[in-house]
Amino acid sequence: MLHELFYSLHIYFPLLNVFQYITFRTALAALTAMIVTFVAAPHIIKRLKRAGMTQQIRDDGPKNHFLKVGTPTMGGSIILLSITVSMLMWGDLKNIYIWVAMASLLGLGAIGLLDDYLKAARKSPKGLKAGHKFGAQLLVAIAVVMLLHLHTTGQYATVLTVPFLKEWLFDVGIFYIPFAIFVIVSFSNAVNLTDGLDGLAVGLVAIITSVAAVLVYLSGHAVFADHLCILFLPGVGELTVFCGAMLGATLSFLWYNAHPAEVFMGDVGSLGLGGAIGALAVMSKHEIVLAIAGGIFVMEAASVILQVLSFKFTGKRIFKMAPLHHHFELKGWPESKVLVRFWIIGIILALIALATLRLR
Repeated sequence: MLHELFYSLHIYFPLLNVFQYITFRTALAALTAMIVTFVAAPHIIKRLKRAGMTQQIRDDGPKNHFLKVGTPTMGGSIILLSITVSMLMWGDLKNIYIWVAMASLLGLGAIGLLDDYLKAARKSPKGLKAGHKFGAQLLVAIAVVMLLHLHTTGQYATVLTVPFLKEWLFDVGIFYIPFAIFVIVSFSNAVNLTDGLDGLAVGLVAIITSVAAVLVYLSGHAVFADHLCILFLPGVGELTVFCGAMLGATLSFLWYNAHPAEVFMGDVGSLGLGGAIGALAVMSKHEIVLAIAGGIFVMEAASVILQVLSFKFTGKRIFKMAPLHHHFELKGWPESKVLVRFWIIGIILALIALATLRLR
């Protein structure tokens, strides 16, 4: 809203012409999200602690995690608040892609908020029933994908892009809808599974968001898209502003979530942010590239699936504990070592993902 107000005055004050530029508003969105987080976080953390909204620890988890008992959770609500305020100020609210991104973030975040509340209220690590939680995620993802599908009926609406191949465009027709739903739900759950160490998930989200910002900006720029041989998608470039808000919110939240955490993100943050990343992947047609950038999330989710299947069919466990970060904890790695090494791998995967832009 503010950017339209300021830009409308550029006739009288030419300097305000900068508000038409996505890059300028992206920087403003990141800074605004940071400021909102730093202003709101101390107050919200105090209120969460006073209301008894604290982390519940699994009995079968690593023993050192019991030291985290009493730490406030639901801190992801701070991230969602920061992004929302920032987008209301600097985003183009006439752009359908912004609404799809916000619907994914807030819709899946609301499910996480209910799950976190039930855990804290019951003083139990069990919140929503798995079936109810997954069903709610599916409903939100379906609504988001249908909203996108109804407003993007261009020639690339059902196209899947595959890097590394000479013929890299595949029109999968109606099957793209369930695929897009799968991407959003999968990213949402993968980030949720990764959120088990102080700062791990939110740091990795910041890394993949940086990659997503580059991808959506290039996809929305006709010259760059043509040069790199990627799809030019008019209007998608506005999502760069959304990515800026996400990056600012996650980096500033890390100030409070770094080990030892003053507050945990909770499902409200992990489900919401994961869903937003999935939506960014679908809207920019970079589902596979962002899966590469988010390889740690993929590995964390895969470790859980493999562990369950192995125990069900063989009675044996592949890992000491799943998700994967707990396996390394039980092997004796300090939490800080697991965190930093996973971040390093995340940065390497992000660079590999960006490198695919030249492999067409």
